Amino acid sequence: MDEKINIEEFWLKCLAYIKDRIQETAYQTWFYDIKAANMTKDELTLLVPSKFHYDWLESKYHNLIDEAIKSILSYPLVVNYTVPVSSKTSTEIPSFDKKINSRIIQNKYHNNNFNKRYTFETFIEGKDNQFAKAACSSVADSPGNTPFNPLLIYSETGLGKTHLLQAVGNLLLKRFPKFQITYLTSERFMLEFISSIQKNKSTDFANKYRTSDILLIDDVQFFESKEQTQEQFFHLFNALYERGKQIVLTVDRHPNELQGIRDRLISRFQSGLIVDIQPPDFETRVAILMNDAEANNLLINYKITEFIASTIKNDIRKMKGVLVRLLAISSLKQIDVDMDLAKEVLRDMVGKNVIETISIDKIIGIVSGSLGVPERYIKGKSRRKDIALARQIIMYFTRELTSLPLSTIGAKIGKRDHSTVVHACKNVENKMDNDLVFKKQIDELMNKISNKP
Repeated sequence: MDEKINIEEFWLKCLAYIKDRIQETAYQTWFYDIKAANMTKDELTLLVPSKFHYDWLESKYHNLIDEAIKSILSYPLVVNYTVPVSSKTSTEIPSFDKKINSRIIQNKYHNNNFNKRYTFETFIEGKDNQFAKAACSSVADSPGNTPFNPLLIYSETGLGKTHLLQAVGNLLLKRFPKFQITYLTSERFMLEFISSIQKNKSTDFANKYRTSDILLIDDVQFFESKEQTQEQFFHLFNALYERGKQIVLTVDRHPNELQGIRDRLISRFQSGLIVDIQPPDFETRVAILMNDAEANNLLINYKITEFIASTIKNDIRKMKGVLVRLLAISSLKQIDVDMDLAKEVLRDMVGKNVIETISIDKIIGIVSGSLGVPERYIKGKSRRKDIALARQIIMYFTRELTSLPLSTIGAKIGKRDHSTVVHACKNVENKMDNDLVFKKQIDELMNKISNKP
């Protein structure tokens, strides 16, 4: 058996080990296209599709690859990566025939209406959107030269899909000024198609976007139940995909959940990489607000950003809308932004029944007063039984009644860590399960903090 076959067999065993330990989608995305290029007694060289692919493997799966190697050989190898020459230079412009080049220069469809504020630099990265941002960045670096074609981003409304889509467009315009970049919503696509039918120019419409080098379509869920529009988009998709042109789409839910869209179009959506954006955590929401406030020269107290971030949790767009409203009122009335103004704006935007934010200071004050433990002791180092219990109760209430992460709760109560908060909450819960008198006391404190009769 020759060396090449031995290498292939070894790598197949490694892949089998890896496949059993990660999700199928992760395996298909990151390992399916990897080939073993060379192997010595000390080193293994893997062929990966792109530099982005290498970066992701190195940061997320390095240890797993090492484990797979050791499981077969019983000793480690130095793992090297190599990228095809065509993918190493991300700024390399693919070749076009002269006819297409001349059309690009005269491109009347070249998009000039990207929002200049929608860039990767202004997109606040958190653990809930990190993958989506990385995939979009890779596409913008090397459009059509990554395995992520099409790239489909899905999330609920207001979590940053359009920002990322336009960030791709803005970066591509900067790096590849001669590219024909098409950006539009699915609704606009449909309206243009209807107009072409009315004017007997269906053929012109069918050809309109087929010379695009990059196609960016926002909100493809709008295609639901639009049979003829789907047909037109299906043929456009195929025409661009067959020529290796980059396609990036956004949608408000996973393709499997779309209704009234033909299976063959769904299969096209699923043929590349699908990434999601989840609602951001508390710290990311605060960071987004602080970033936007700074960009708009809006002076705003940190406690106010905490209040907004705690009240609006699943809609970045609405959360930013609060800032815009505050900025407008502050500018027009020449007044400072304070907590009362923030509460007034939030009531107008999310309803009069918005729950007043329960601060950790309020919780400390009520618990300390009720249990007869001075507040200064709560954040101190004393381990006296009554003080320690009061401290644990405060941690428990803060976890239950606020959106503060555990690490922040610990930091605000005497610079304690995440594990201390977890331990405290478990102690309170266990004591409530086994002590009815204590449980009644906790319920009374809960009502008092929540302003319930």
